[in-house]
Amino acid sequence: MSDFNLALVIVAIVVCVLVFLFNVYLLVNYQHPDDANQAYFPKFVVVFGLSVAAISILMLPADVANRQACRHAIYNGACSLTLPMKDLWLAIYIIDAVLVFFVIPFAMFYYEGDQDKSVGKRIKSALLWVVTTAIVCALLLGILYGLVGKVDFTVRHLSSATTNFPSTWEFSSSQPCIGGSGARACSAYTANASSEKTWTMRTTFPEYVVALATIVGSVLFSIFGGVGIACLPLGLITSFIRRPKAVITRSQYIKEATELGKKAKELKKAADTLHQEERSGSKGRKWRKNVKAVEKELLQLEEDVKLLEEMYPQGEKAETSWALTVLGYLAKLVLGILGFIVSVAWIAHIVIYLLIDPPLSPFLNEVFIKLDDIWGLLGTAAFAFFCFYLLLSVIAGAMMLGLRLVFITIHPMKWGATLMNSFLFNVALILLCSISVIQFCATAFGYYAQATAAQEIFGHTLQSLRGIKYLYKYNVFQIAFIVLSGLTFVYYVAFGWRRKKPSGRFQLSS
Repeated sequence: MSDFNLALVIVAIVVCVLVFLFNVYLLVNYQHPDDANQAYFPKFVVVFGLSVAAISILMLPADVANRQACRHAIYNGACSLTLPMKDLWLAIYIIDAVLVFFVIPFAMFYYEGDQDKSVGKRIKSALLWVVTTAIVCALLLGILYGLVGKVDFTVRHLSSATTNFPSTWEFSSSQPCIGGSGARACSAYTANASSEKTWTMRTTFPEYVVALATIVGSVLFSIFGGVGIACLPLGLITSFIRRPKAVITRSQYIKEATELGKKAKELKKAADTLHQEERSGSKGRKWRKNVKAVEKELLQLEEDVKLLEEMYPQGEKAETSWALTVLGYLAKLVLGILGFIVSVAWIAHIVIYLLIDPPLSPFLNEVFIKLDDIWGLLGTAAFAFFCFYLLLSVIAGAMMLGLRLVFITIHPMKWGATLMNSFLFNVALILLCSISVIQFCATAFGYYAQATAAQEIFGHTLQSLRGIKYLYKYNVFQIAFIVLSGLTFVYYVAFGWRRKKPSGRFQLSS
């Protein structure tokens, strides 16, 4: 038993190191050249935030493996040698909340501050915003915790009479309790409705902070996850459908490149004008609107340039480049089909296990258990894969809706061209949604993840929290998730296969 627990601790340490190194690799390859050898604090926040998000997703499979370490315990103290998962869960999500609501906003305000100001003034300005936010959040959390920071557990009050020890016991479905026929106060299944009681207790403040952060993340998760679970595989498939079928001629390439060059000059002229207005201090509503218009057109221009380079590869290895392009689109088709199967399995599991009461079948829970019977960690690995796929779906949905939503702007991530403010924004989004992904997985795979620390936090405390429990009682987030995934599927069937028309010339507001 102790050998198994020691191995679990070693695996946890190795995974944390690998996650950290992988996030450093992502930062180095995605960062914009302008941020090279500078902006070290935002870079540290990015790597640390991504590591926390990835580790939080991996902690649920680790929690299941940690529970299995006690499955065959032969003495009471065996489980004391395992990982303290409940403490780790609370620590990781308190860190998550601090990063999302305080550290990342400070890093963004500092990074986006006026470069002409001194470092001290930029820090002072960022701190002013963050301290104001902290005071408001602390007051709001304190008031809410004092008023409704309690959990209401519905329990049954059972009791039994006493009798002399008989020579034989005569119990049956019609007489389940001691006290003669009609005594049913000891049976939870046959007791009358008046036996139901509400047991109220105050939750801990860390658990309450995690719960509120989960609610905020659940709203985003329902929107982005519902859209992403459909657009992630269908986007890959439609990308294959709209792929360039053949290499264009040189004359066609020159014509298209000339048009893109003209558009690039217009964008540069517009950007210079906006920069002059910023220096003069005229940063009103029209200026912000024009900045968003230029950013949107710039993203479209980058996509057009990339597509043109794919359709007319150049250099000594042009044929090899075209072959790799074709293979890349074939890989998207294969991954899209596999992702579609996983998405259908997820949606079917939500309907069968969560929305229908009682559940028709454990479905994926049973699949994971059977995989564990084949090999100890096979079910845990499949479980981790489904959790990660759900997080990828959230990111895909956010990237799809980002440029179309009025109230929020998603900073797109580009290989070798991602500024730190875009990095920080996406990390905050991933961190916020990762809490809800874990809560959703703990609920959806409650049969497989039973008796774990995550199940105790997310499956009992959260769903019994006063004022919040009704959102989970009536499956509000799950229903929104299913509805949005269905609407996204209809959208792709109706419009996704069509080729995107080139955007027209943009107009700045006068």
